[in-house]
Amino acid sequence: MKIGIIGSGNLAGSLGKCWEQIGHEVLFGTENSDHLQSVLNAVGKKNAVVFSVNDVFEANADAYLLAMPFKSIEKLAERYAGTYEGKIIIDATNPDPDLDGAIADEVLKANYNASEYTAVKFSTAKIVKAFNTIAPEDLETETFRSHHQIAIPYAVQDAESKHVVEKLIQDIGFDAFYIGDLSHTNIMDPHQALYRKSLERPELKRLIESARIF
Repeated sequence: MKIGIIGSGNLAGSLGKCWEQIGHEVLFGTENSDHLQSVLNAVGKKNAVVFSVNDVFEANADAYLLAMPFKSIEKLAERYAGTYEGKIIIDATNPDPDLDGAIADEVLKANYNASEYTAVKFSTAKIVKAFNTIAPEDLETETFRSHHQIAIPYAVQDAESKHVVEKLIQDIGFDAFYIGDLSHTNIMDPHQALYRKSLERPELKRLIESARIF
């Protein structure tokens, strides 16, 4: 599978490394090529390559991962409009007022959640929410398990996206846990029930059920 990753931080590097290890073709795209080089050095360059963000979107990947600062979503969506129509985009971003400023505050206080904000901005794409709740360090230590797998919650808009993201989660040794459509992802936002939780399926299921009671 060909995967385009937009971002150059720890999450982008960890997921890229995992997917590269099992043979997926990983394309990194960022506007900060100097920072990206350190990520590529850590990932290894067998299947991982670097392009401009525009080139990554035009590479016709099977899925794209957004792993850059939340404040960049609107600019990214506007700048590359027309290159991602109909494509599967996995949103792994999180609004953080300390890092993202006013837009993060606005979204966290709004009557919609962060993934719905992304879906509005990338209106012609198929948005998935996944990988935003797990700590990047757990992507280094909890991957490729055959037993006692950590469950990764995810939400999708359509059946095709569900199949693709489920495979990408399972490929690296996690248990894919479907929580519903994007309207259900408020419990995945920062400081909510699922944020920074690394749990196996039974515990995650109980936590979700408990959170939805309220």
